[in-house]
Amino acid sequence: MQIGKLPLPEPPSRYLPRHIAALGAQLLAIEAAHVLRLESLPLHHRDPFDRLLVAQSLEEKMPLLSCDTLLEPYGADIRW
Repeated sequence: MQIGKLPLPEPPSRYLPRHIAALGAQLLAIEAAHVLRLESLPLHHRDPFDRLLVAQSLEEKMPLLSCDTLLEPYGADIRW
């Protein structure tokens, strides 16, 4: 958020909790299984955080919301 990739109309400390609640979304903690899943992922994408999101998506069998086309080769259920 600090590098300007996600412009928000107000500080994240106010914006995120309100929108998470409005969507009925739940936060997904980083678990050991997610980190261990990284070992099996090829390096299609160099960003370690994005790779962790893919690992979580695959491990939890949940869709990943992203517009990053570099994540497509991982085979996760990517929606945007």
